[in-house]
Amino acid sequence: MRTDDFDFELPPDLIAHRPGERRDGSRMLVVHRESGKLEHRRFRDFPDYLAAEDLVVLNNTKVVPARFFSPDGRCEVLRLEPGPDESWRCMVRPGKRFRFGAQVPIAGSVASVLEVCEDGTRWLRFDPPLDPYRDGHLALPPYIARADDVEDRERYQTVYAAKEGAIAAPTAGLHFTPEILARLPHSFVTLHVGAGTFLPVKVEEVTEHRMHLEHFEVTPEAADRIQSAGRVVAVGTTVVRVLEHLAATGGIRAGAGETSIFIYPPYQFRRVDALLTNFHLPKSTLLMLVSALANRELILEAYQEAIRERYRFYSYGDCMLLILSPS
Repeated sequence: MRTDDFDFELPPDLIAHRPGERRDGSRMLVVHRESGKLEHRRFRDFPDYLAAEDLVVLNNTKVVPARFFSPDGRCEVLRLEPGPDESWRCMVRPGKRFRFGAQVPIAGSVASVLEVCEDGTRWLRFDPPLDPYRDGHLALPPYIARADDVEDRERYQTVYAAKEGAIAAPTAGLHFTPEILARLPHSFVTLHVGAGTFLPVKVEEVTEHRMHLEHFEVTPEAADRIQSAGRVVAVGTTVVRVLEHLAATGGIRAGAGETSIFIYPPYQFRRVDALLTNFHLPKSTLLMLVSALANRELILEAYQEAIRERYRFYSYGDCMLLILSPS
């Protein structure tokens, strides 16, 4: 398959730059894979599609403000992952200011460049250490063309976020309220969403793309519940990646690890039976994953229907429930 096979045109005014008034007020396009039927519902109707033996699996990662600026605003650092001796692997801008050995003022601290990596990232040490909640900003997706603010601190975070480590939110979970979650049989896995989720596919042939690594963790309780569940309803593509990585490498089990699984058509799913997800960018790995759950033509038809009906797209937008088989 070619990357261009997953392209579509989106009117710019359908990109959601702000969250909706209510988390559970989002629209939900329901796609039935077997029949091809499309339904227009609201997210608050999500429980209507679940059976008693189903299990909803969510990603409980917590977004940490990871973006920092120099006092003059000309230099920017995005912390990606911690390393030894209180160092951090970071994306930086502009690169010429972060040469090996340089010291750059960042948010009341000084960043020392310890190493320049082949991929352009840097290993930095901050003195004194940065406080992300005092000094940092949320790394909102590039298509949200504004700076983060106080509202984002609450709304660019799921209500069940528990384990710090994500740079970006698992956005399918943003629709849940505590009240709706309490009504559902559910369990959690953890996958810390990194900056790689925003990286475009730059190759013409899908098979030539190489996915980024992301860290995940599954508790013994979650593994047991997922193994014994009837249908597994994944909330977000991050959950799909964790479950399918495990299913393809020995089965659902407790533990921590990393995955770079790349799911695209055709793919035989082993443990995911339905997916709640937001609408994704053209030619993205996320759209390819969703297309693997159904056929590409049905997904692109659903996207065109969402555009005609003026659904809101991307992180703060509306959602889609893709059902592989009836309960």
